[in-house]
Amino acid sequence: MPKVSQKGISMPESPIRKLVPYAEAAKKRGINVIHLNIGQPDIKTPQVALDAVKNHNLEVVEYSRTEGSEEYRTKLAAYYAKYNIHVDANDIIVTTGGSEALSFTIGSITDFGDEIIIPEPFYANYNGFSTAAGVNVVPIISKIDDNFALPSIEEFEKLITKKTKAILICNPGNPTGYLYTPEEIAKLAAIVKKHEIFLIADEVYREFTYDNRSHYSILQEPGLEENAIVVDSVSKRYSMCGARIGCMVSKNKELIKTAIKFAQARLSPPTFAQIASEAALETPQSYFDEVKEEYVGRRNLLIRELEKIEGVTIGRPQGAFYCIAQLPIEDSDHFAQWLLNDFSINGETVMVAPAAGFYASEGYGKNQVRIAYVLEKESLKRAVGILKEALKSYKG
Repeated sequence: MPKVSQKGISMPESPIRKLVPYAEAAKKRGINVIHLNIGQPDIKTPQVALDAVKNHNLEVVEYSRTEGSEEYRTKLAAYYAKYNIHVDANDIIVTTGGSEALSFTIGSITDFGDEIIIPEPFYANYNGFSTAAGVNVVPIISKIDDNFALPSIEEFEKLITKKTKAILICNPGNPTGYLYTPEEIAKLAAIVKKHEIFLIADEVYREFTYDNRSHYSILQEPGLEENAIVVDSVSKRYSMCGARIGCMVSKNKELIKTAIKFAQARLSPPTFAQIASEAALETPQSYFDEVKEEYVGRRNLLIRELEKIEGVTIGRPQGAFYCIAQLPIEDSDHFAQWLLNDFSINGETVMVAPAAGFYASEGYGKNQVRIAYVLEKESLKRAVGILKEALKSYKG
């Protein structure tokens, strides 16, 4: 009998999506499932992006350029300039989502058996992309008691070997909502320059920072031109997750030249989605001001309600729209499945993402869940109420 690859067997399941069959089964039983598990905002996509697709005059949906249309990349460069990030169109490769940008990045800078250091908990797919490339994730633990602050540089130094090719961060963070300070970016910059490795930053949540704090990009850090790689996406910024348009940005010419070869192998990014994404760049600042205000309100409500539950510890997000909650349980995988299979209140239950899948270190996150506060406040409050009652009933 033919066998699948060992690499395929090693691919981790998504902690966000692996419970979907149980959620679908609950819905078939008539249960309303409140989704706290996935970062799919309920915010409306900017009308300017939708209109651009509706009103197109294409007669043939052709391939675009491998690196994305020049018009879109030029406008992207102008967008970055607003954030004091100075790049040009040739520093940008448009990709099919931020996921492909990260895949191209890992493919371009690593060989089989190489290592990437990642502060954990981290976006679960970092594990998947690394496994697919035959690359080893070397985790460095950040703790909920420190609100997931960056570990000391000394801790990073201990982990660097001849096989280390990069440090990867998410800023603001998924799943923690942690926002890196300019001082922390400067410390990371110093260490990657010292060891001649790359610093990769997933910056897809750039617009969503709170408490009067601002995002500081690694592309703003002086002297990091050859080391910095930014992964970006329209998915969360414009609530366009289904468009699947992202980009890879770097001033390292050799890296971009290499990544384009990976991009050529998949031909081109999708045409209609680029049309929508280019138009989305015209979205007024008022849109982001309103969205940010909404997320701050949701975050504050979520934390306030979670803090009412005995035994729960919460990391306070400073950006993005996720938080990690530590629950008075032993196994969040079992608890999350139990919520969908065996528990409901007034015909409703909640779906959370077990946090162990956001760690590479064995045994970490077993009593934690990631909650995405992407739903309107009434649904969030109701969901936390269900969670509170579930914890009282759970015997796992």
